Amino acid sequence: MSTKKIKAAIVGPGNIGIDLMFKLLNSSYIEVDTMVGVVKESKGLQLAREKGIKATSDGVKEILGNKEIELVFEATSAKAHLANAPLYKEDGKIAIDLTPAMIGPFVVPAVNIEQNLDTDNVNMVTCGGQATIPMVAAINSVQPVEYAEIVATISSRSAGPGTRQNIDEFTETTSKAICEVGGAKKGKAIIVLNPAEPPIIMRDTVYVKVKDPNEEEITKAVKQMEQKVQEYVPGYRVKAGPLFDGDKVTVMLEVEGAGMYLPKYSGNLDIMTAAAKAVGEKIAYKLLKERGEV
Repeated sequence: MSTKKIKAAIVGPGNIGIDLMFKLLNSSYIEVDTMVGVVKESKGLQLAREKGIKATSDGVKEILGNKEIELVFEATSAKAHLANAPLYKEDGKIAIDLTPAMIGPFVVPAVNIEQNLDTDNVNMVTCGGQATIPMVAAINSVQPVEYAEIVATISSRSAGPGTRQNIDEFTETTSKAICEVGGAKKGKAIIVLNPAEPPIIMRDTVYVKVKDPNEEEITKAVKQMEQKVQEYVPGYRVKAGPLFDGDKVTVMLEVEGAGMYLPKYSGNLDIMTAAAKAVGEKIAYKLLKERGEV
């Protein structure tokens, strides 16, 4: 195993940024160098300092020009990333965007990571996209998906300000990625914030239309994809399906968080940070390999 690591910054010390930091502390290929925020008393910046990570409340200007930092994980908002992305690019940094900003290719690790290792800005779609697109892609690998609709239901408690501000971007980005990554000819996405107490864990339903579905092959593909996603999101499960009703195929999913920092019901946040870590490590490994350091 390599003793060398690629240095990274996390921009956005909210729940997603903090959870990602905890995950990356266990990374074999990435070292979190700096946590970036804009609020001095931010809990995320405080936790970063406690973990021996540099923390700044002066925004991204503090990491620009630092050539040791090669990866940037954007955990802010779509609007912020639209402003920051050109700055990262000019500075030669690779951006892994956890917002629905739609800059750069959509990446879902279980589906298309290998095709997107050379880009300087990858988009992690949305939590609903990370959970459901693998199933759309799995079914589409067997037979063409004419239409795919996903419903992502998350606990209201796990929907912070960033999630709530990005609802429109969530639906637009997820719908587009269902087609571009999942392979569906048409796609639609719906998000539901459930206020139930105790909080529910993330649940997703995938509906697809397939002409004369091959039940045996689709079932096999769905099972294989479930196992592939579980390699980086252990709490990812197919709870029911695939269920067949004429040309309609339904898959019901559940995503339980790892509980490293956030509660286990926050599967919607966990799947984003787990997917971002998986992508970041693939890119970091590639950089290290090119330098002969692994």
